[in-house]
Amino acid sequence: MIDLKNKTPMDLKKLLLEKQEALRQFRFGLAGSKARNVKEGKNLHKDIARINTKLKQLSKTA
Repeated sequence: MIDLKNKTPMDLKKLLLEKQEALRQFRFGLAGSKARNVKEGKNLHKDIARINTKLKQLSKTA
């Protein structure tokens, strides 16, 4: 799990964009039938969800 507790909202948004881009690249790689680690997509989804959750928590407290 990524350490999200010490990150600022701007850092979280930047990380979110990076993870979304990685997921997009992963999906296009699957469509092109490149053999890759299938668990990578699942882990990217979880990371994106964790980041979104942390961003929501920060927006509620602010």
